[in-house]
Order: sequence, then C-alpha cells, then structure tokens
Amino acid sequence: MANRNLYLSNIPVEEALSKYLSALDVMPKFEIIPVEDSLDRVTRAAVYARFSSPLFNAAAMDGIAVNAKDTNGARESSPVTLKAGMDFKIVDTGDPVNAPYDAVIMAEDLIQIDGSEDVKIMEAVSSWQHIRPVGEDIVAGEMIIPGRHRIRPIDIGVLFSGGITCVEVFSKPKIAVFPTGTEIIDASSLKEGGHPKAGEIIESNTRMFEALIKQSGGEASRFAPVADNFEKLKDAVQKAAIEYDMVLINAGSSAGTEDFTVQVLREIGEVIVHGVAMKPGKPVILAKVNSKPVIGTPGYPVSAWLSYQTFASPVLSMFTGRREETLKKTEAVISRRIVSSLKHKEYVRITAGKVNGLLVASPLARGAGAAMSLVRADGFCVIDQRSEGIEAGEKAQIELYRSIEEIDRTLIVNGSHDLILDVIADMMSCGNGINLVSCHAGSMAGLLSLKRGECHIAPVHLLDEETGVYNISWIKKILNGMDVCLIKGVGRVQGLIIKKGNPLKIKTLVDLRRCRFINRQRGAGTRLLLDHLLKKEGIDSAEIDGYSREAATHMAAAAAVQSGGADAAMGIASAAKALDLDFIAMGEEEYDFAVRADSLNLKEIEIFIDTLKNRDFHEKLAELGHPLNAYTWNRSGEIVYINM
Repeated sequence: MANRNLYLSNIPVEEALSKYLSALDVMPKFEIIPVEDSLDRVTRAAVYARFSSPLFNAAAMDGIAVNAKDTNGARESSPVTLKAGMDFKIVDTGDPVNAPYDAVIMAEDLIQIDGSEDVKIMEAVSSWQHIRPVGEDIVAGEMIIPGRHRIRPIDIGVLFSGGITCVEVFSKPKIAVFPTGTEIIDASSLKEGGHPKAGEIIESNTRMFEALIKQSGGEASRFAPVADNFEKLKDAVQKAAIEYDMVLINAGSSAGTEDFTVQVLREIGEVIVHGVAMKPGKPVILAKVNSKPVIGTPGYPVSAWLSYQTFASPVLSMFTGRREETLKKTEAVISRRIVSSLKHKEYVRITAGKVNGLLVASPLARGAGAAMSLVRADGFCVIDQRSEGIEAGEKAQIELYRSIEEIDRTLIVNGSHDLILDVIADMMSCGNGINLVSCHAGSMAGLLSLKRGECHIAPVHLLDEETGVYNISWIKKILNGMDVCLIKGVGRVQGLIIKKGNPLKIKTLVDLRRCRFINRQRGAGTRLLLDHLLKKEGIDSAEIDGYSREAATHMAAAAAVQSGGADAAMGIASAAKALDLDFIAMGEEEYDFAVRADSLNLKEIEIFIDTLKNRDFHEKLAELGHPLNAYTWNRSGEIVYINM
C-alpha cells in the first residue's frame, strides 16, 4: 500500500494563523501610478495637496461682484443703484473675484433698469457673501488621504483638485494558482455540448480563487491542472516560488495515497502547519518555499473557500496593504439543532432573516462539498472547538456577510420543497428586491418551525387519509390555538421518478419490491403520501430496498435516479422533467403555504401573494410542467382562513 499522510496535526485556527504569519517575511512592493488608474489601490503613505482649492477667491454664484460697502443702506423702501463698469463686475460661478470687490450678489436678486446696464438692489450684502475663498476646500500642504488608505472614486476627484496626478501605492502581488488532480479537467476542454467522462471532475475551485484574489487586490495566474505526479508538482511549484509572490495549490493536501502536496513542500521548502482544528478545511497546508508563502487547500469547495478566507486572505493583505474586512457579528436564534465535535472549530453556513422582529438563523447543508450552501448563505455560525453544538431555539453568535438591510428584506420559507420556490424567489428578487430563502426540512418540520416563530412561511402538502383533504387538518393538529391562514399554492402531480426508457419496466408501486429506491426524509409530505399509497396496496415498506435512504429535495431524489444511484424515487413530475427522466403519475395533491394570520400585512408576504397570482408566474409553471401537466394554478394566491 502506498504511504498516506496520516500525520496531520490538529492545531487551533488562531494559533495556526499566528504561527504562520510569524514565520513569513512578506515584503510588499510599491509603484507609482496615474491617479486615474488608482481606484481600489492602497496608498503607501499620506498624500498631501500641491495646490489649494479653490486656487483663488472665486464666485460661488452667477451674478455681479461688488464692494460690500457700496451696498450699505439698500432696502425695499430705498433701493441702491449700482453703475455698470464702475460699481460692479459681471461674474459667473467659479470666476475670480479680486479687489476692490469683496462680495457677490446673485443674478436673481438684481433689478435691471430699463434702457440701461445699471442695476438696483433691495438689500445690502456683507463682505465675502457668495465668495469661495482661496483654500476653502483644500489648502496646499494639507493631507488629502492617509497612508494605507483604499482609494475611492471621490478620493480620485479630490486628488486631482489638489494638483496630484500620480500616487504611490502597494503593487498588486502576483499569485500562482495550481489546481491538482489527475481526474481534474477544465470546463474549456469540453467540446460544445459535451459532457465529462466517468470519473472526471470539472475544476472550479481555482476559478473561485482567481476571483477572490482579484477582489482582494492581487493578480492571479491560474495554471492548467497538474496531474497527481510528485515530480510534475514539484517542478511547477519550484518555478512558481521564484517567479511569483505567493503560491496557492488546490487539492492533494489530505491523507490520500496520491496527495503529494505536503511531501513536495517538505522537500523543496518548509511546512509550518499541516492540519488545523477547523471543519471544513482541516487538511490545509501552510508552508513557504524560497521564502514565499505557499498554501495548500483541500479539494472540497467549502473547505477550499474557508481555507482561503482564513489563511490566504490575511497573507494577501500583507502584500496589498488592504485591511481585512471583518464580518458583522450578532446574535440569532438557531432554528435547528447543530451537533458539533469537540475536536474542531466548525463553520456552519446559515441563512438569516427576521421573524416578528427576532433574528433567526437556519443551518444549511454542512458537507465540505456543498458549494451551493455558500451561494445561499448569509453568513456563518461558528461553533467553538470546545462546544458540542447548539440546540434548536437557543441563541448563538453568527457572522454575517450580508447587511442587516438585506436581512430585513428576507422572507424565510421552511418546509416542503418544490422547484417553484426558485421561480418565486427569482421573481421577487428581480421585481422587488426581496430575498426569499428556503430551507427544505419537509412539511411537518416546516409547520413546527412556523409554530416556534422561526419562519414566515411553511410550504405543506399533507394528506388527511380519513377525509382526503390536504393540509387543513394537519395545520389544526400541529398549530392548535394559533391564528393561522393557508395561502393556496399549486396543484401538482406526484409519482415515481424512473430512469429514461424505464429499463426495469416499472409500472406500479408493487414493482418497487424489485428495484433500488430512494425516499424523502421523515416528516416530508411526499413520504407520508408514499406510506399512504403503500398501505392501500398492502405493501410493507420493509420489502423496499432503499426505503430508509433519504433525499432532502425532489431534485436530489431525481438526481440519484439519473446518476444510477437508485432505480426509482417518489417525487414531483417537474423534477423528473428537469432531469429528463421518465415519470409514472400516482395522483394530484395540493401544495400550499401556511402563514401566521398577523403576517399577512407584511410587505414581503403581500408581494409573495401577488407573485402567486402573477400571469408570468403561471406561464413559468406551464413551462416547468410541460408536457406532464405537472402544475395547476386556478387557486394560486387565494387566502383560506382556518377556524381552529
């Protein structure tokens, strides 16, 4: 068996960063550039004005320049006449005002004398009225902007006003970025309409690094993927450590038999830290080669992102002069239990929103490969290394990278999943600037979340087996005593999602006994519907291979069938259509939205209801469901008041 890198340490995050920064000898470089090219660059030192602004005493208004003494005594009952060419000079805004004149009268305050260029005034003026004195804005020799200042558009304007045409700034560090892995391919290598081969992975992490480096003020040079080969990686990193200021290596940092990064760095440089007590991101490598910082990040997207933000970003700041932006820390109620290990500092992605004035944070998918959780996240709940987690309903510190203003415009949806939630979210965002974030916990969990005041809307599709009526009885049972309404959503078709062409000739639920199945999570309306149908057919769930295997969304279940991980799944027709799979309809159901009655007057809820009624939304439903007639919308947006 090939050697594995099993000697990863577990050093605390703060200690690892401190140890690494202390080991580096980063020497930033500087350059002088034209002011017009300086946006977002950081000044090396304070910049002082060469000239005053204004450069001379200047008229602040259009009108006439006068000697204030000549206007003494002017009033409505006794106007003063000023002779053209003797008592005043016509000036426009910005014109010099020189002795003997020391004031400006606005043009609209002048009375023209018929047949003459002379004027009358009805009010005396004071000395220096409507005159901008020399240096009113900028005085030659005073500081315009300090050192280590990130230049903004307004700064550029003021620099020019002060006579500054060039400025010395931190140079952009040049960062070499290497994706590694024999299985890695560039998206650009795929032919038009082509697909990766089995086992190939489209490289994305270093594309993310490119953008992060540019955003942080550096210049990234991304190289083609390096195969899992010790000598090739060694040669690439050695050359880069000579030509570049810093090197980032993605993947190959862990304990696999083909993870060569740490071995290479030990041979050609010094490894300061390998393995940090953080999750995700534990296998990060902090090293230096040729006195240059070299960081090896794990290959999973979330691990890569966190490793960059935690370790690469502070190093980059030493080169660029930019001060690191700290996330806003605040307290929020955690909507679902978070279990954590005492071994790691854990970064749990969360969405956030205010419900009845209370800030609520809902945990997202925690896998290191769940890149979409970063896209959807509003921030993090950081679980301390010494903590075993947080219980649902407890308050905890969160770190937000979205503003409170954005959070205030967020509508939290927690419950059953459907593709239409993405459509609604897009329409509300584009049309009204409202953020709709949905947590796919299932119908039952959604109603409990609504009961606890942790969401605004709970999507549900729960069948009452006795009455055949959807949702009402379950809402009465779970939300007993609360003043709740039901916003009608859509009718939709549920059934079996199966492989294209139906190779196993699946026709009814009975056929699930001879195939691999994937189910929805406990408490999901789809699972309850399946149980109801199995009961009607006299089928024991224990006879179904995969009944206990759970998918969090309809799309996840459909993806399992598409990839060959399952032969069948219970789900909605639109999910089958989205992934070009076959579908066997099992019945129609009502997919609705439970809300607290006192939420109906919220602006965001009103917009949500308007969206459900919108003709454009109905056209999108038709498109999503064609040709399976997956949705109906004849009652969309109707409000049903529930009598408890």
